[in-house]
Amino acid sequence: MVDVGEKPSTHRVAVASGRIRMRPATLRLVKRGTATKGDVLGVARLAAIQAAKRTADLIPLAHPLALTRVAVDFALEKAALRVFARVECRGPTGVEMEALTAAAAGLLTVYDMLKAVDRGMTLTDLRLEEKSGGRSGTYRRR
Repeated sequence: MVDVGEKPSTHRVAVASGRIRMRPATLRLVKRGTATKGDVLGVARLAAIQAAKRTADLIPLAHPLALTRVAVDFALEKAALRVFARVECRGPTGVEMEALTAAAAGLLTVYDMLKAVDRGMTLTDLRLEEKSGGRSGTYRRR
């Protein structure tokens, strides 16, 4: 792990997103809340939050961080669902990996809950949307 002991603590924020493409009929199950396994968005939100908190257990060189906020939102598209994960902390290193891990876990949970009706779903576009705090400053995807 990189030594971050001498770095100043600053407010760190990262937002990551990803998309899962699916058949329109599958998306209707999500919208209506009628998937066999239950509330897809609710369960995916919890999975994403848990994943953000466990990032250091999953990514070998990630620092364990005391997160102060994890927020997960969804956008329903024509034949896809997007997940947005916003993670915050006050510390010496950024939270980009926590946001990306949260978005990935949210997508994987959606796949798991719907795979019985649509095994052809595709996870795409996992990416960092923005980050702020720290020496490198602010980044925003254009």
